[in-house]
Amino acid sequence: QVQLVESGGGLVQPGGSLRLSCAASVSGVRFYAMGWYRQAPGKQRELVAGITSGGITNYASSVKGRFTISRDNAKNLVYLQLNSLKPEDTAVYYCNRDRGDPFRPWGQGTQVVVSS
Repeated sequence: QVQLVESGGGLVQPGGSLRLSCAASVSGVRFYAMGWYRQAPGKQRELVAGITSGGITNYASSVKGRFTISRDNAKNLVYLQLNSLKPEDTAVYYCNRDRGDPFRPWGQGTQVVVSS
């Protein structure tokens, strides 16, 4: 059974930082391109960052230069470092495949709230 467990969210002031983690209990996950998605209230889920199995990264324009995705293939972990956070970054953050059919079920996500 696929299990994706996101953690590390919280309440942070504008300009602050958080580090999100995703533990993926998926056989061979190190061979998959993985991504971080977010869903704000009333909006569709969007991909904000992706990383290939070899470590090549890509970012949505809204987060480029502020967020950094990384992975530890030995531990089946995917990280998202969030810096210079803005109120518009408030959302539930999820990890899953960056391309192709997503793993199911999705994890529960981790809530990020950026507010003063």
